[in-house]
Amino acid sequence: MNSKRVYVRSAKILSVVRDLPCQHCGREGTTVAAHCNWRGGKGRGIKADDNLIAALCHRCHHEIDAGRVLSKSERVSRWLAAHQKTIIAVVRSGRWPLDIPLPNPAYLEDDDDA
Repeated sequence: MNSKRVYVRSAKILSVVRDLPCQHCGREGTTVAAHCNWRGGKGRGIKADDNLIAALCHRCHHEIDAGRVLSKSERVSRWLAAHQKTIIAVVRSGRWPLDIPLPNPAYLEDDDDA
């Protein structure tokens, strides 16, 4: 049986994350929900699940997604740290949507297949 993947999509969580300061540098006012780039259904033209996000300013988002200064492992490490801070901030604020599953941290670990 070929089952189709069901993506986690939520405009609510994306909106909540945009209200946070950047979880890497602390900048406020330019935050976006930066999706994971190596897990969670990411593919050509498809963003990862909406619960696999990090609150990042435009500059940090670009540096982590497409910057040429950082190695892949540095980009992954920075995104993961920001992701963890984002999830904690949203949950502590009481604004995590009840219909959106919390991400499983083990699922995000990098491996050679990424």
